[in-house]
Amino acid sequence: MIMEKSIYLEIGLEACQKAEGIILSYLPQNGGIVNNKLDGSPVSKADLESQKAIIDTIRTAFPDHSFLGEEDGERNSLDGKEFVWIIDPIDGTKAYLRKNPLFATQIALMQNGKIILGISNCPLLKELMYAERGKGSFLNDQKMTVAKISEIKDASASFGAIKYFEKINKTKNLIELSENVRWARGIGDFWSYHLLAQGKIDVMIEASTKIWDIAALSVIVEEAGGRVTDLNGLPLSIETSSALATNGLLHEKMRNYFA
Repeated sequence: MIMEKSIYLEIGLEACQKAEGIILSYLPQNGGIVNNKLDGSPVSKADLESQKAIIDTIRTAFPDHSFLGEEDGERNSLDGKEFVWIIDPIDGTKAYLRKNPLFATQIALMQNGKIILGISNCPLLKELMYAERGKGSFLNDQKMTVAKISEIKDASASFGAIKYFEKINKTKNLIELSENVRWARGIGDFWSYHLLAQGKIDVMIEASTKIWDIAALSVIVEEAGGRVTDLNGLPLSIETSSALATNGLLHEKMRNYFA
């Protein structure tokens, strides 16, 4: 089954392909020139150039659209904007700089505050995922669905960095959950959401995140039949700082662990 793609998705995929070329060209050079941002996280020449390529490609097609990118540059006022593209050119820059394959480009489109489209491309694993609201979720043009696990004892769960659970006083909650599920590992970043959308795990929990890390992935998971909120059960927004993604059947049970 091949999805009939909207013009928004077609342009998003074109932008993603251009970003992939830049990112892979810098891979032998460990990303090119690398600096640290104010929060201490790294940003490479590959990050900056690939984000610019994405924005330039989309802006050529949709000059009235706005952008929210992780890296320095585009920080347009989002107030009153109907269409906002949310971009993380390299989700997993630290992995990328070590030539670890767990990095991906994330592109999402928000319309009137609702995320309607998502693309997640991991070139070294050859996983290109995309989804649009109401059209399903796809991996390399093959439709995906989440698993139908409904009991916590049978579930497989992944989670982000433990230090952030400690910062919000939820480490004990995470440990309790890990003791009750069938399998729990800290994989982190985009790949856990890829596994969830494919039905290979059932839960992903992050105590700290940014909207550009999860916007695209949220559509992909939900169109595969899952559910994504913050840890309080609220819908995602520009201000979202945590994430709970599940196959849907387990969502409320998992949220109770962090209430």
